[in-house]
Amino acid sequence: MSRVCQITGKKVMVGNNVSHSNRKTKRKFYPNLQTKKFFIPEENKWITLKVSAAALRTIDKKGISAVLAEAKAQGQL
Repeated sequence: MSRVCQITGKKVMVGNNVSHSNRKTKRKFYPNLQTKKFFIPEENKWITLKVSAAALRTIDKKGISAVLAEAKAQGQL
C-alpha cells in the first residue's frame, strides 16, 4: 500500500534539504501513519485502516462511524 492516510488523504510531500552553504537537494516529508484496527459496533466487525495521527484524533473526537461515513461521502474509502 502507498503512504496515504485513508481518512484525511494526507500523503508524502516533497521539499528540499538546505545545507549551511544553501545547497538544495530533494527530500520527502512522510505523514505520521499507523495501521490500526477499529471495531464498528453497527456492523459488529473489525476493520483495519492506515491512518495518520491527526485522523486518530478525529476518530477519538467524532467516533469511527461518523468518520467512516464522511470518508465514504468524499470518496476516500
